[in-house]
Amino acid sequence: MKKMSLWLTGLLILSSGVLHGQPSAPTSSEHFVSVEPDVKLQVLDWGGTGRPLIFLSGLGDDAHVYDKFALKFTEKYHVYAITRRGFGTSSKPAPTNENYNSDRLGDDVLAVIDALKLDRPVLVGHSVAGEELSSVGSRHPEKISGLIYLDAGMGYAYYDSGAGWIVLDMLDLKRKLAQFQEGAFPDEKQFLHDMLAATLQFEKDLQQMTKETPDLPGPPTPPLPSRRPPIPAAILFGEQKYTKIDAPILAIFAIPHDLGPRFKDYPAAKAAITEADLARFSAQANAFETGLPSAHVVRIPNATHYIFKSNEAEVIREMNVFLSKLP
Repeated sequence: MKKMSLWLTGLLILSSGVLHGQPSAPTSSEHFVSVEPDVKLQVLDWGGTGRPLIFLSGLGDDAHVYDKFALKFTEKYHVYAITRRGFGTSSKPAPTNENYNSDRLGDDVLAVIDALKLDRPVLVGHSVAGEELSSVGSRHPEKISGLIYLDAGMGYAYYDSGAGWIVLDMLDLKRKLAQFQEGAFPDEKQFLHDMLAATLQFEKDLQQMTKETPDLPGPPTPPLPSRRPPIPAAILFGEQKYTKIDAPILAIFAIPHDLGPRFKDYPAAKAAITEADLARFSAQANAFETGLPSAHVVRIPNATHYIFKSNEAEVIREMNVFLSKLP
């Protein structure tokens, strides 16, 4: 019996650069913005008038993932989208932590805002773009009018120890293990207390991940790669903890996620994964709602991770209400 968690399955699909469906015929103008020496980002502009909206895609997608969705907003807003470094026709610097950590990616968004002379745009991000939204919103809220998270409010966007996030907790434990090896701690008692807390937090994450790992016959689908693609890995392990974001927020969560046909022949496994998915993302949405007073949290049951595609009408309605209330 082979095991593969829903979390790992999704990560492998996205980090392999597989786009959700086929790109639409572009109806936007395209140009490139320099964000640092030798790094230029693709920016799409669908036009429109009014407050600027900037769409940021999930891991593995480029800005064209919004070709159809963006057009729903051009009547009232000027709509843009950015392809992050490392993907599509944007520059692809070496996959180091310095080049791809969350704040570096957030700085790219700020550089585009400045280059285009945009007046306090609203940032709209899907999936891993939540880290860019939170990076900008936590450090430079004066640069934006609001943030919209499209199934993007995960632990890399808002960290809460009660909900946990396995990558961030692993990185925290890894740093403490390095300190332990080096003996680099002035207060041994406090260090041991902190290390125990980090170990217990990571154990909690592993227990949750185990619940999301079904027993299935045969090899996992998709096949496991020999190693993670380097640029998605640099983004994944460049995540940072964001706990304070002073900006108006709309966060739309899919809870639980529609798993699609992947487990259609394994109803027991599907039921178990759905239950674990419900628990994990309910905890995260609740933490997001409690920890960020400026956030309006919307939960849409049985939507896919590409929530702006599977539940387009609901997402558009919630976005329009949120946008209409911004000062």
